[in-house]
Amino acid sequence: MSLGRKFMLNSGHEIPAVGLGTWLSKPNEVTAAVEAALRAGYRHIDAAAIYENEHEVGAGWKNSGVPREEIFITSKLWNTDHHPDHVEAALDKTLKDLQTDYLDLYLIHWPVAFIKRGDELFPKDSGTNMFLHSGVPMKDTWAAMESLVSRGKVRSIGVSNFTIEKVEDLLNTAKIVPAVNQIEAHPWLQQPELFQYLRSKDILIESYSPLGNNIYGHDRVIDDPAIQALAKKANLDAGQMLISWAIQRGTVVLPKSVTASRIVSNFKDAILPEEIYQELNKFDKHKRFNLPFDWGVDIFDEVGEAEITRKGEGTC
Repeated sequence: MSLGRKFMLNSGHEIPAVGLGTWLSKPNEVTAAVEAALRAGYRHIDAAAIYENEHEVGAGWKNSGVPREEIFITSKLWNTDHHPDHVEAALDKTLKDLQTDYLDLYLIHWPVAFIKRGDELFPKDSGTNMFLHSGVPMKDTWAAMESLVSRGKVRSIGVSNFTIEKVEDLLNTAKIVPAVNQIEAHPWLQQPELFQYLRSKDILIESYSPLGNNIYGHDRVIDDPAIQALAKKANLDAGQMLISWAIQRGTVVLPKSVTASRIVSNFKDAILPEEIYQELNKFDKHKRFNLPFDWGVDIFDEVGEAEITRKGEGTC
């Protein structure tokens, strides 16, 4: 069972330190996973419109028997709905799918705005095969997000995959400071400068892919022999150790699984001995698993626009 740790958001609401991630889950897997997680003691579920399984999340929490007010539910605004005229409609669909009348947390999923073209999630130019961007300013999207708070549909709002520069730009016009920035974070990708900046602004970090992921066929953090050896020394499995490290670092952590036994295992976080914690801090090599090259944008300002364009066109 989890230690039950929570963090206080700058909005005044508490958020459980461990949440169930629902990204990269196959169809018809999520309902059972959410139900199993809530029955195991989880009280935090992380969802998103682009995962295309929010109706399953809604069915899962309903089946669990856990009252809605005891569950912290997050969702995210997709790239095609950044225009202020589309933000509330996108939220309303999410609320309907999740079978709730409010969200605890709503995030701008990516600092990238695609055009709105029907129900397409990834609109592309038929000639160049490049993604079509709308150019909607992030400040306009954020203002629409702020209005959802004043209307009581959302308790807290935040961002995801934002760099220091993008957060700074947002803060220049924001009336509400983002409560969180959900980013990829694990011992191979610690981003200390971003971490310290967000802490100075009282913006909580949520860590996705805390064990690594294999969407591009790369080795995962959890499979690193040195990580495995350290976990054995800590008398934990590698997943439990990585989740515990993330919380000890001061971040919410969002492990994803659809396997009941792994869902339960991931919910057994611990306070790591200082020696183990400091050893994990030495693994940083700025290894990022999730970088959508084909969107044609250097999202994290790490690759360069020319290289992003080349990769997006498939010429590399």
